[in-house]
Amino acid sequence: MSVTFVAGSPAIPSTVAVLGCGWLGLPLAKHLLAQGHRVLGTTTSAEQLPVLAAAGIEAQLLQLGPEFAASDELRLTSLLSQATSLVLNVPPRAAVAGGYPQLLRPVHRAVAAARLQAVLFVSTTGVYPDEPRLMRETDAISTRDAASDVLRTEGHFVPRYGQWQSTVVRLGGLIGPGRAPGRFLAGRRNLPQGDAPANLLHLTDAVGVLGTILDQGIWGHTLNVCAESHPLRRDFYPAAATYLGLEPPVFLPGGGSSKTIDSSRLRALVPYQFQHDDVLAALPYC
Repeated sequence: MSVTFVAGSPAIPSTVAVLGCGWLGLPLAKHLLAQGHRVLGTTTSAEQLPVLAAAGIEAQLLQLGPEFAASDELRLTSLLSQATSLVLNVPPRAAVAGGYPQLLRPVHRAVAAARLQAVLFVSTTGVYPDEPRLMRETDAISTRDAASDVLRTEGHFVPRYGQWQSTVVRLGGLIGPGRAPGRFLAGRRNLPQGDAPANLLHLTDAVGVLGTILDQGIWGHTLNVCAESHPLRRDFYPAAATYLGLEPPVFLPGGGSSKTIDSSRLRALVPYQFQHDDVLAALPYC
């Protein structure tokens, strides 16, 4: 299934580095190219380099982690010195337990050394406590000494002394082509949390929001990005599996409720029209 992106207002061409051109980063890079930007990208897979090059992305191989050497940091700094802004799209699962801040520490140093103007940090709504209430951005504060690995890492890229501008986007659970939600729980039994709301986001809208933030220069914020509809898990996941012709999951009776992500601040600040606010109606686009 292809993904269609809705163009925003014409962008002032700039050079954007996308660190992590995978399932989300590659469509975003293509979108930015279509908007007239020069795009520098990284991938952890040598097989992906020709794919990125064919799309018009100036790509490099970059693997963060224990083997990341001083020479790699110099290459990263050189890459970033050519860019105006950075989309930092390295998910926490790329790090060993407790190591997310350490994984991205050389990126922080390279950003500072390259004198980059702006950083768009792609984070997750998983930073919020699992409590049955509406979660706004102030319910999880990113600081350098926060208890959460992700919040600490967010805090490292929100500079204390204004060395660069930054915005943190906390994305809901991503769905779309290659991530059909009907496959997530198909055939499973006795699942808990049937009354918990689904906090989801389609790839089209993730790309649209990130692209608009970059185009419009919306810096200095932490923003939740999530579809407006929040169907119960016991309603959404059986419907998603049935749509694919798979055995629907079965949830235990009752079941506690959980957090609902509030994206109203984003909608007030970012001039983007969501394409898939109804996640049930989005199933044919996954």
